[in-house]
Amino acid sequence: MSEPFSVPVTVRGYETDVQGHLNQSVYLNYAEHARWSLLRAAGISQSALIGSGVGPVALETTIRYKRELLAGDEVEVTCAFAWGEGKTFRIGQTVRKTDGTVAAEITAVGGLMDLKARKLVTGPQEYFRKLASEPGVLGL
Repeated sequence: MSEPFSVPVTVRGYETDVQGHLNQSVYLNYAEHARWSLLRAAGISQSALIGSGVGPVALETTIRYKRELLAGDEVEVTCAFAWGEGKTFRIGQTVRKTDGTVAAEITAVGGLMDLKARKLVTGPQEYFRKLASEPGVLGL
């Protein structure tokens, strides 16, 4: 995996459930925010991806909840891509409080879909590499 990229997020009150914990679905939003932030840091925009005829797809996501998050908590959400062979890649993410406590670990499998053929492309890292002005951010 590449060196983790991270973005800061502050838990907002409206994102919490009746117990005052960060709602489980919001972890996915935080993870997605970190992924798109990483792509922007690499120089890849959503419109550039679509313009090249591909779009990212989530194929599998697992969240391991470790510690609760409450309104006002400040966290860092990391994101690191792991490239392999074939049509998919893995993304490892950690949601960590500012005191270092890990609140959640998120792992995902993704791919790039050819928007016309509606099928995954082989070698998605090559598409990312071609579009990125800073491919090192993606571990390429």
